[in-house]
Formats: sequence, C-alpha cells, structure tokens
Amino acid sequence: MLGVAIDALTWGGAIARIRGWACSGESRYVCVCNAHSLVTATQDAAFADALQRADMATPDGAPVAWMMRRLGQHGQGRISGPDLMWRYCAAVAGSDEGIFLYGATPQTLDLLEQALRLAFPGLRICGKRSPPFRALTADEEQQDVDLINASGAGVVWVSLGCPKQELWMARQVGRIQAVMVGVGAAFDFHAGRINRAPVWMQRAGLEWLQRLASEPRRLWRRYLVTNSCFIAWAAGQLANRWWRRKRATGQR
Repeated sequence: MLGVAIDALTWGGAIARIRGWACSGESRYVCVCNAHSLVTATQDAAFADALQRADMATPDGAPVAWMMRRLGQHGQGRISGPDLMWRYCAAVAGSDEGIFLYGATPQTLDLLEQALRLAFPGLRICGKRSPPFRALTADEEQQDVDLINASGAGVVWVSLGCPKQELWMARQVGRIQAVMVGVGAAFDFHAGRINRAPVWMQRAGLEWLQRLASEPRRLWRRYLVTNSCFIAWAAGQLANRWWRRKRATGQR
C-alpha cells in the first residue's frame, strides 16, 4: 500500500513469528503501520526505507485492514501495537523469555511496569530505559544498545512515536540482538496515562476519533489530513482495480 508491503497476518501467526526470532536471538524489527505512517512514507524517503526493510509490517489501523480485505486478504483484522504488546506479554508470561521497555518518560515506564507485573505475574521484565527526547549522541546510543543486549531480553518494545521509533529500530539492526517492535502510544495506554477508546469504537474503526478528541492540537493533522489522503488513494486504487477487471471481462 502506497509503496509499502504489509504482511497478511493472524494474531497467532504474528506472535509465533516474533517468538521464533526472539528465541533464536535474532536482530529483527517490526513496524505497525496505520494510514498516517503509510502517507508519511510517501513524503519521507528515510522513513519509507525503514518501513520497507522491516521484517514484519502489521496492519495497525482499521483503514489499512479494510483495504487489505478489499484487495483479497479476506478476514484480515487489525494487528495494532497496543494489542500486539499485550497479547505477546500474555503469551510469554511464565516462560524464560524476557522483554525490555524502551521509550516514553520515566514516570510512564514505572506505571507501565507496575501494570504489566500486575496483569502478568510471571512476565520477565529485563529492563527499561527512557531516552532523552532530543537526538542521542553516538556514545549515548551505543550505551543504550549495550544496556539492552546485557539485559538478555528477547523482545524490545519501543515507544518513541512515529517516525522516530521506526528510524531508531532500522539503525539498530545487527547491533541489538533482539526483536524490536515499535508500538507508538502503547506505553501510555497500558500505563493509564492516556485513555484508550472503548472496544466497540475500536471494532468500528473509530479509535482515531477518541485520540483526536483527547489531543486535538497535536493530532488534528495526522487524522484529518493524512487519513483523507489515504482514503483518496484507496478509492483511486480500488476504482482502477475495478476498471481493469471490467475491461478484462469485456475482452472475454
């Protein structure tokens, strides 16, 4: 979509693939892609390259999942960052697999760790790190890499925001010996710092409306402009697909 390959996935398949990489100690990264990130990729070559190089790109966002269904991936649902993180933690709780939390503020990380330990008593949280919001120096970035590798975590959950987290993960391939998964606002959701939309709104594809209402100044452009661009592109691609099919049928 818009030049980015999105994986057709089930929840079980996505979690199993990440667990397989984690257990093998492979350096991989996963991007969760919504309409905003796909449109942004058309305007930012470095970000587009980071998405293209990802080992897995999930359809995070109702419009992306809907478009995949229209393009033939019947039954494709959302594989969102917050849900992927929560389900993965549930799957590995009580096992030897460990996770690392990277991003957000120190206060959010403390609340998140408490929430995860309460929900999943057997979950191994190997470490956490809240990097400065400014650009890191090469030495600082290396220190974070060393900290993560020393922790023994198999999966690093990354919450730096888009596109910062995707660019950061792409730079760490081959350096961080773990699976990195960029999950956007998942830390704030699970820590209770931001209220997530009710399940019925998520299922109806209206979660964006809840986010927009909660942070209108910061998010208005993301949802009103980039979502509109995505809808226009989707309509054009579907119309073109319909026209090609009609011509092919007429030729027979």
